Amino acid sequence: MPRATNAPASRERRKRVVQKAKGYRGRRSKLFRYAKDATMKGQYWSYRDRKARKRNFRNLWVVRINAACRAAGITYSRFIEALKKAKVEVDRKLLAEIAVNEPATFAAIIQSVK
Repeated sequence: MPRATNAPASRERRKRVVQKAKGYRGRRSKLFRYAKDATMKGQYWSYRDRKARKRNFRNLWVVRINAACRAAGITYSRFIEALKKAKVEVDRKLLAEIAVNEPATFAAIIQSVK
């Protein structure tokens, strides 16, 4: 009985992996063996860094809010505590945006929760 290799499906599968690796440098974009490793690693990093990006942005917002708070004479933790007590539900992303672009509005928020 002749040997069945499943050639069309295998070739298609390899082609798909090499297509995903388009734009990588050198043999990683040309050869299946190296493209497979490169794409697997790329997918791993992209998944991991989607989580990391959320952390990084939250840290950035906290730093910006803290800087604006200290300029107004209050610490970040006291400000967040006062916001919670006053039942003001504004997220850190919005607070950071206000702190950077509209300092007068941010100062008004600080005065309202003090």
